[in-house]
Amino acid sequence: MKPDFWNDSENAQKILQEIKFKKDKVTEYDEIVNSIEEVEFTIELLNECEDDDICKELERKISFLEKRVDNFKIATLLSGDYDSNNAILSIHSGAGGLEAQDWAEMLLRMYTRWADHREYTVETLDILPDTEGGIKSVTILVKGINAYGYLKSEKGVHRLVRISPFDSSGRRHTSFASVDIFPELDENVEVDINPNDLRIDTYRSGGAGGQHVNTTDSAIRITHIPTGVVVQCQNERSQHSNKATAMRMLMAKLIELKETERKETIEDLQGTYNQISWGSQIRSYVFHPYNLVKDHRTNAEVGNTDRVMDGSIDIFMNEYLKYRSKNI
Repeated sequence: MKPDFWNDSENAQKILQEIKFKKDKVTEYDEIVNSIEEVEFTIELLNECEDDDICKELERKISFLEKRVDNFKIATLLSGDYDSNNAILSIHSGAGGLEAQDWAEMLLRMYTRWADHREYTVETLDILPDTEGGIKSVTILVKGINAYGYLKSEKGVHRLVRISPFDSSGRRHTSFASVDIFPELDENVEVDINPNDLRIDTYRSGGAGGQHVNTTDSAIRITHIPTGVVVQCQNERSQHSNKATAMRMLMAKLIELKETERKETIEDLQGTYNQISWGSQIRSYVFHPYNLVKDHRTNAEVGNTDRVMDGSIDIFMNEYLKYRSKNI
């Protein structure tokens, strides 16, 4: 280790995290190999003497091994240029007022719990709560290796069907929220952006953040005029810090758009960017008249809605990665 290794603590932590990630993968591979050897040994025992207990043990080991191998294979699908990066996730409530805003807040909790399960960290970059309840929009930074690689599966419209707790008549309501994902870029990544294409607005921070954040016009909103992309940040007291974060968000979003559209320059994106349209949902969460969460791209289904809303969404991410690998 170099004497100046800890001079840049943030970079040092990132390197240590990458080392741990790679070590864990090697350990996981070794454990899979050992499990295969155990299965082979159990098969030999079963060939020598037929025993119901040994047979049941073999079935259990094979089932466990299949799941581990499947998860290990899925991790190899995270091979995109930015898959290993942190992820910036934005949620916007759809039309429907309080009902839709409550749904956006439920999704925020779902993704936060998912991040907790994976031992990722979550930082709120921007949030617009409503005085009546729920949130109109929120942007969070999810820090962890492969955060973007997994979360990119969540981009799109998410649909909720339930008996609204805000409807005194107990009627069923359908709500929508859009989720947008893009990778956080390293500071050394640069994108050629014409300053004349930017509109930069400052405003007073709102929501959580403390009175010190809210006493000055430190929040920043940047609009990229050619594409219509808007990013904003209000998590720091310093306007300069918020502007720097917002610019990194903008660069990441433009690169993500550039890759999606397969364009050579940012200018090529002019006029092609469209907001996610309501009604084109990627996933439905049905709480009534039955319980089911279904992804409409992969047909993956889970009947336990409570478990999904508590952050157990790996099945949808994994199936999406498989689906995407077959359709590239």
